[in-house]
Amino acid sequence: MEYVKAFVVGGALCVIGQLLIDLTKLTPARILTGYVVTGVILGGVGLYEPLREWAGAGASVPLTGFGNLLAQGVKEAVDKHGLLGVFTGGFTAAAAGVCAAVFFGLLAALIFRPGTKN
Repeated sequence: MEYVKAFVVGGALCVIGQLLIDLTKLTPARILTGYVVTGVILGGVGLYEPLREWAGAGASVPLTGFGNLLAQGVKEAVDKHGLLGVFTGGFTAAAAGVCAAVFFGLLAALIFRPGTKN
């Protein structure tokens, strides 16, 4: 049942994104940014955590999950360091994921031949 819930929530997020691409003039970059901001807002007001607990990877893996991670990192850093945590919390919470993305992107660029399509 856990896989079904993850599939339904993750799939719903993908369907919403596809509808936004098809039915609006929003660019993919704006849609992706909107997903991250939505995750930050829902995480900041405490609504994303129950969804993440219920849906598991279906809610934690997409970009909304990244936004929620940023919000949780800021919350924890503000509790621990005060106002300075607003500026450092998101970086601390997301550092491992961003580092992994950069590392694997570099690794893929070294293995494959990057270039422009003609």
